[in-house]
Amino acid sequence: MVSLPARGLTGLAALVLSASPALAATAPEAGSTAWVLTASALVLFMTLPGLALFYGGLVHARNVLSVLMQCFTICCIASVLWAICGYSLVFDGDGAFLGTLNKAFLTGLDPVRSGTVLPETVFALFQMTFAIITPALIIGAIPERVAFPFVALFSALWLLLVYVPTAHWIWGGGWLAGLGALDFAGGIVVHTTAGVSALVLAILIGRRRGFPTTLTPPHSPGMTMMGAGMLWVGWFGFNGGSALTADAAAGNAILVTHLSAAAGAMAWTAAEWIKIRKPTSIGIVTGCIAGLATITPAAGYVSPAGGLLIGTAGGLVCFFVTLYVKHRLVIDDSLDVFAVHGVGGILGSLLLAVFLLPGLGGIGFAEGKSVVSQFAVQALAIGVTALWSALLTIGLVKFLALVTPLRVDAEAEHDGLDLTSHGERAYEFTP
Repeated sequence: MVSLPARGLTGLAALVLSASPALAATAPEAGSTAWVLTASALVLFMTLPGLALFYGGLVHARNVLSVLMQCFTICCIASVLWAICGYSLVFDGDGAFLGTLNKAFLTGLDPVRSGTVLPETVFALFQMTFAIITPALIIGAIPERVAFPFVALFSALWLLLVYVPTAHWIWGGGWLAGLGALDFAGGIVVHTTAGVSALVLAILIGRRRGFPTTLTPPHSPGMTMMGAGMLWVGWFGFNGGSALTADAAAGNAILVTHLSAAAGAMAWTAAEWIKIRKPTSIGIVTGCIAGLATITPAAGYVSPAGGLLIGTAGGLVCFFVTLYVKHRLVIDDSLDVFAVHGVGGILGSLLLAVFLLPGLGGIGFAEGKSVVSQFAVQALAIGVTALWSALLTIGLVKFLALVTPLRVDAEAEHDGLDLTSHGERAYEFTP
């Protein structure tokens, strides 16, 4: 049985470093530092422009600039807050529930981050890109009707009150890490938090005008496909970079990530083809993202065959949950954040307990752990994270409703947020 690390972000990388204490104590390793710098750029590329274009193509032409503006703004807000206190609260200190402020403003960073072969500046940068994309995912649940001041304020407070504690619990050595919860690159910390909060927001903010009967289709499936392609490539940094080394661990994570994306896309397309008799571009890229979200928590722990099976499961399950949320529950989670990211992250976090089995190509369990006990820990981590995300989101919405309008008025929604909120248009059409 493999002795898995109980703390921190990495899986295989931390295992290697724990076996070689001298390695972690030396100067930064140049190859790994270069790789994680590259991975940081790839993860930022996922938000800008990847996610922005993916979401922008799915809304109406009169609202595409507002989506791009929201993604750009969240990137700026999250970056500043991460530097001021976010990084320190997540990764400094060994508190069960929250870190310290000893490294606020990114002061006092170590030449080599403990447990890695990286300068702590590089480690902090890489983690910053995760803090950027997580609140940006949420806005896909509420485009075309939400007020810009609310988006900015909510994203800032959500990052500090939801993302930061959850990241510390699992990646920063908090209480869930102590129980043995595993999340290689964000199935719980990123996708569960964002997905659950997105569903709650969609319910509290309310539906778009015309949902679900009279809304017109996405204005630019081509833009969405381009954004999805950027997300797919960027995800190599998201998952591969989470190994924190340039070695076989990173290579395996990227390989299973790619296979899971392809399998998820094929599974979703097959289900859609059977259901509506036509494979769509929106369908294949959504299935791809479902596969990517589902493999994220397990990428460092499972085999290529496991990646294929996990991606297939993600594509199929997320497809049917999407239909259920939109058509049975009639919740306007506009761009399917919960059904794709939330459900995908939850599913992958549970399935990793099975695919850790050496007989299925996994790297094995920590000492004293089994499929059942690991599954129970994963389920506990998911449940606590989902409950925390939901409760804090409800509280933030209730508080911010006292400070700023949540939605634009009916006229602004009809005219589009590009012009009414930002005084600009993404497109200028001439006769």
